[in-house]
Amino acid sequence: MAGSGRNPMRSRSSSKKSSGKSPNVSKGAQVAPAAPPASANSSSVSLAQRAAAVCLDFKANDVVLLDLRGVSDMTDFFIVGSGTSDTHVRSVGEHVVEEMKKLGARAHHVEGLSQGRWVLLDFVDFVVHLFHPTLREFYQLERLWSDAQIVPIAAQGVGA
Repeated sequence: MAGSGRNPMRSRSSSKKSSGKSPNVSKGAQVAPAAPPASANSSSVSLAQRAAAVCLDFKANDVVLLDLRGVSDMTDFFIVGSGTSDTHVRSVGEHVVEEMKKLGARAHHVEGLSQGRWVLLDFVDFVVHLFHPTLREFYQLERLWSDAQIVPIAAQGVGA
């Protein structure tokens, strides 16, 4: 994804400088960082599940949902899948963007959709990677992120 201007290894929270201290706490006392609201966390899980289900609905192969929480603060989930051809990869990517838009989740960054070799759809809390099979085998994202838990994908139809 060269030339995108986005550093994929940069943390989402790296721009926030925090000492970990609350202004209302006496000197030397440490306060644990606030956890995200439960609704936001469950929302990212359900949207990631939905995106993975859309990939399956449109016949993507070997779809895997990886939970990156606790492994990286770049994003919460990766969805990795393969198409059978460039056209299939593009089609699955377009359908994911369409279905997520219907749910109010817009992709903040999209790469590779016109080529269909490796489509990256960044929804901030989750990122969808759709590959041509030869590129998926070459990059092996699942192996790269092997510390992440694999999340079972809930069966949902497109109309769900």
